[in-house]
Amino acid sequence: MSLERVVVTGLGVVSCIGQEPRSFWESLVAGRSGIDRITAFDPAPYPTQIAAEVRDFAIDGKAAKRMDRFSQFAVASAQQAMDMAGLGSETERAGMDPTRIGVALGTGIGGVPFLFREHEKFLQRGLKGFHPLTVPVVISNMAAANVSMQMQLLGPNLCISTACATGNHNIAAALDLIRLGRADVMVAGSTESTIAPFALSGYIQLRALSTRNDAPQQASRPFSLHRDGFVLGEGAGVLVLESLRHARARGATILAEVLGAGQSADGYHLTAPHPEGRGAVAAMQQALADAGLNPAQVSYINAHGTSTPLNDALETQAIKTVFGEAARQIPVSSIKSMVGHSLGAAAGIEAVACVLAIQHGVIPPTINLNEPDPELDLDYVPHSAREAELTSVVSNAFAFGGQNAVVVFGRHT
Repeated sequence: MSLERVVVTGLGVVSCIGQEPRSFWESLVAGRSGIDRITAFDPAPYPTQIAAEVRDFAIDGKAAKRMDRFSQFAVASAQQAMDMAGLGSETERAGMDPTRIGVALGTGIGGVPFLFREHEKFLQRGLKGFHPLTVPVVISNMAAANVSMQMQLLGPNLCISTACATGNHNIAAALDLIRLGRADVMVAGSTESTIAPFALSGYIQLRALSTRNDAPQQASRPFSLHRDGFVLGEGAGVLVLESLRHARARGATILAEVLGAGQSADGYHLTAPHPEGRGAVAAMQQALADAGLNPAQVSYINAHGTSTPLNDALETQAIKTVFGEAARQIPVSSIKSMVGHSLGAAAGIEAVACVLAIQHGVIPPTINLNEPDPELDLDYVPHSAREAELTSVVSNAFAFGGQNAVVVFGRHT
């Protein structure tokens, strides 16, 4: 059985540095950080007072009132991606079987801000004092469900939730569904909005966050000697994936190809990666094998690159293990230096960045790498974007619980 080739025909993004692909890309190339003091609530009581917030965001329509912010991000990004793909309206989809167009869109946590607001009302007013639709608004599958309902996409509808690896796992699932002929088109990616006091406090308890409150835009510094934790972010990133045959038949513009994916588990710890990076290594090796590539054929690695002491060191070592002598020649960068770590949304947003990098032939930089860690000695594309011919891009995502997913994108030829 021959597998369908899968291409990318649309992109959508909501982030702290741009709420659609063009402004997002311009900010990435300019090395512009979107991290600042939290405005969603008063952060003064907390040791971490900064985040990568999406500001001045809104979507229209009555349905938005029945969505938490994570679902709103997903719907906005999905509409952008479908519009770019030429599939954004029922008129454009006329003649297509809606049961062959699906959604694979996850979130790490779900409707945190809405849940906490309604829980406070419950404590104050009791059983009938909070929103009657609280459960269907906050549960994780509602981002995918709302995209389906808004666009009448009636095919497979999935929500894989694997913390920071969520986006790549959903893209991988969509890839497989199209490859196996079970869908023609999939809207795939991830979303997250957890900038709320309790969620912030949870990561503070884990000592995972930067406390560089006096210099927010310099706080996220992957691979730097003085990195002190990640910066909480939010947003969404969505791709339209399509079988090559279907895209060609309707004359779609092809942005890139999804060449392969790899998935693994560390089987080790709740929050720490395996000390030998075995899960990260396995996921990258599987992704390369699935894509039919050897290490020397990779043009760029979009690192998980969280700006935590442990992750950056172990990811660097895992890259060296997988890529061997080629590791020092392959550019590696982390856009989390600009957009923070948006948890479940991270890999979706980074997938959009990878496709844009292939399109434009430009690698986004790792900003704030002013004092490199001498033990981390790869080419992290510091400070400034770099022009490069990108034929294949590896995008890493490694999650709490040791759940790992890696996707390989390529220039379509």
